[in-house]
Amino acid sequence: MYLTVFFGPKLLDRIRPEDLRKYRLWLERQRLSTGTVAHLLADSRCLLRWAEDSGYLAKSPFPRRLLPRLQERPPDRLSTEAADRVASLEDPWGFVCRFGLCSGLRWGEMTRAQMSDINGDTLTVHQTKSGRVRRVPLAPEFRNELRGRFGRIVPFNEHSPGSFARSVRRRSGIRGFHVHQLRHTFACQWIERGGSLVALQQVLGHASIETTQRYARLSDDVVYREADSVWSAKTVEKVVDGNR
Repeated sequence: MYLTVFFGPKLLDRIRPEDLRKYRLWLERQRLSTGTVAHLLADSRCLLRWAEDSGYLAKSPFPRRLLPRLQERPPDRLSTEAADRVASLEDPWGFVCRFGLCSGLRWGEMTRAQMSDINGDTLTVHQTKSGRVRRVPLAPEFRNELRGRFGRIVPFNEHSPGSFARSVRRRSGIRGFHVHQLRHTFACQWIERGGSLVALQQVLGHASIETTQRYARLSDDVVYREADSVWSAKTVEKVVDGNR
């Protein structure tokens, strides 16, 4: 829709950094959001890097700092109330939501998971986005739900996250719900409950700690609770000092 329209039949090895800068200016004139422009440019960067890795280009011409700066946004997570609501749905929808909320797995990883992948309190994820095998600890309450099950854990096709999300929205009344929110919610709650970023990186399977750091931003509810605790401690301290 954009890359081939702009470049047409131009050969890859004829593309220069200046062409890509013009491409960005052209995208911005298409009345696209800044985020969409950034995604389209990132797609072209991936294409050129693939061409370089495959030997079609000696070096990718994609210039540094071409992508527009995006305002940092908090992870698209579920509130505590919304998470409780989807987790309490009738099975199998509630079961799948609880699985995502307690494991942080991606949809494809959940739907491919087998009971034979579980050893004790650990689920081994074999087919991952990074290609690396990783091990995910499962919460005790969810392990109890798995007793008596065999074969595939999730009773949904791995290619149907959209239909699953629509079913959850219809049953829970939560507009805008999508499956990846379960992963975001898991990660945020991990940090809020005192978990470390390094451990979370390993559980989520991120190649870079920078990707995991976006979850370090606490929710307003957590900040307010901590503020109440700090103010209460300050008040107690004043009382103690006054009685000395």
